[in-house]
Amino acid sequence: MDETSVALCIDLDGTLVRSDLLVESTLRAIKDQPVAALGAVMGLFTQGRAHLKQGLANLVNLRVDLLPYNPAVLALAKTAKAAGRPVVLATASNRKYAEQVAQHLGLFDAVYGSDETTNLCSHAKAEQLVLHYGEGGFDYAADAAKDVEVWRHARRAIVVDPQPGVLSSLSRLGIPHDVLSRPGSRLAPLLRALRPHQWIKNALVFLPLVAAHLYLDPPAILGAVLAFLCFSLVASAGYIINDLLDLDADRQHVRKQRRPFACGAIPLTWGPLLIVGLTAGGVAIAALLPPLFLLVLLAYFVTTLAYSLHLKRRPTLDVMTLAGLYTLRVIGGTAAIGVAPSFWLLAFSMFLFLSLAYLKRYAELEALVRSGRDWASGRGYTVTDIELVRGLGIPAGYCAVMVLALYINSPEVRVLYQHPAVIWLICPVLLYWMARTWSIAHRGLMHDDPLVFAVANRGSQVILLVCALILWFAI
Repeated sequence: MDETSVALCIDLDGTLVRSDLLVESTLRAIKDQPVAALGAVMGLFTQGRAHLKQGLANLVNLRVDLLPYNPAVLALAKTAKAAGRPVVLATASNRKYAEQVAQHLGLFDAVYGSDETTNLCSHAKAEQLVLHYGEGGFDYAADAAKDVEVWRHARRAIVVDPQPGVLSSLSRLGIPHDVLSRPGSRLAPLLRALRPHQWIKNALVFLPLVAAHLYLDPPAILGAVLAFLCFSLVASAGYIINDLLDLDADRQHVRKQRRPFACGAIPLTWGPLLIVGLTAGGVAIAALLPPLFLLVLLAYFVTTLAYSLHLKRRPTLDVMTLAGLYTLRVIGGTAAIGVAPSFWLLAFSMFLFLSLAYLKRYAELEALVRSGRDWASGRGYTVTDIELVRGLGIPAGYCAVMVLALYINSPEVRVLYQHPAVIWLICPVLLYWMARTWSIAHRGLMHDDPLVFAVANRGSQVILLVCALILWFAI
């Protein structure tokens, strides 16, 4: 058979792109039109998978220019195109998305995809390709076990990042095949998706332990440690929800485009399983703590969900929500060790975390200014808001220092400290730290999350140590 007459047929999901367009369209519909998305998903049980894909395609327009394309498959398609071979996109994804991908890449001579009545998968795809190119008249590049039925009729199988068991099935059936690329270890990207470096923010649960001077009480220490684990697990579930709902925005961000779900390092289908497992783990550990802690943890999770779905796109509400999420960690710390929330601690936390939330937005806007862009995808701010954000954020931080100054003169402080006047030294230290942190952000050197920066930065660590020493001498 003349090589130039053998078509190269390429699957879309998991092959040409390191993603799944059915999952992507479902997530996008849930984010933008949740009621309509629910109706489309219900149609799966009454009218089948093809109807679901068509319904989602009617609801959602995907940014095909942002999809994580597999460079090895693109190179394969370009080589076949240059050799004069027909290059075909054959996918179970809805035809609307397949045609948009084909138009974007400009590589394909024909496109086959699912429509409202036909789910072009497995046997149906095999029949379609045999009808147009004949038995053994095409090579087929794909990745999944369901593609074995198509490979049975192909001249040769081209296996791309094969799913478990695919290569053994091809060998057992005697189907000639080449492996174009193999998936790397997914452990490292899986850990990155959990964002364990962000768990440092959950150390806020230890703040009530320190403020109540219970840091030598074993039951209180155990309660705080368990609370830390709970918030870490549930926070990771929240990060995954955020990443799944923010794929387009992350793919347009200089650093966030390397997040595992955005770049296709791990399958999108892992996301819901991780969310359920992490949340269940957090709730199970929370059952060992006072019931009030579980309520705080659930409030944190619900607020995180609301933030990911909607509030992050609402100016002012977004920073208030971020500040509230920080403060909920402090409240969770009090619930875990069985002490009442301190008015002074909550007031200090509210203003400090509001300043840090505004600092986070300021750092994002500063990055936009430096990159020459006007608007951050998925956010409600433009670069024209940068002075407003700074004008609201810096005073909030100074208000936190003022609350600390008032606390030093309160009757409560004399119960806990023998030398409360020494604590006054913390005020100028915090004022310096606040000015320094905002100056760093102004220079475009701030981390995406200021609280992580505040704890990880060497200068901030020194300041934290100085504050701890001052409190030690005040006791």
